[in-house]
Amino acid sequence: MTATPRNKSMIQNLYNWTMEKSAHPHAEFWLALVSFVEASFFPIPPHPMLGLMCLANPKKAVRYAIICTLASVLGGMLGYGIGFFLYESVGLWLLGVLGLTDAFPPAACYLREFGAEIILIKGATPIPFKLLTITAGFIHMNFWTFLWASLASRAFSFMLVGILFRLFGAPIKAFIDKYLIWVTAAFLVAVVAGFLAIGALSGDGKSKEADKCSGATLESIGLDRK
Repeated sequence: MTATPRNKSMIQNLYNWTMEKSAHPHAEFWLALVSFVEASFFPIPPHPMLGLMCLANPKKAVRYAIICTLASVLGGMLGYGIGFFLYESVGLWLLGVLGLTDAFPPAACYLREFGAEIILIKGATPIPFKLLTITAGFIHMNFWTFLWASLASRAFSFMLVGILFRLFGAPIKAFIDKYLIWVTAAFLVAVVAGFLAIGALSGDGKSKEADKCSGATLESIGLDRK
């Protein structure tokens, strides 16, 4: 779904609101809330807020990362529940609002074929976690497999940030300020690489499944969830 000026304005306003909460007296609560809702339906990831809070208080960076990790996994459980119980009534609408409708069939196919591997790989990429949580519920992925894979994925994503800021703090901020354009470009490359990583997940005989999934449709994945 192509972003309209109205959608862009809404996203920008939500982003600004999220950044403002990083300086709130109860910033930890807001960080947990953003991490929770982002895993199922909120469009703004908690990473920028986490980064600002880590910069403001590097000694608490690991604590903030743990908050993000646990809240995000709990939010992922909500996303799983939406996909499992409420896909037709809520899940489809959410995916449409988030612009993820076209990404859903391939995600469902990849999760069916590769399972936890997809969720683990997502931890190193900016692929929307909410897409995977809703999809995992839709395909009735084993809940405990989903839970441990989500915990590992989210821990990698957030703890890396927390540990780096705890160790280097200000120098990281200075680097980003100096090389903002390059950092932005690297992020965009990472987004593309994330999807390519899924497509090239393995050379262990699963390449045909990966090729099949890249062109998956709602009909091919089966709405009956078989």
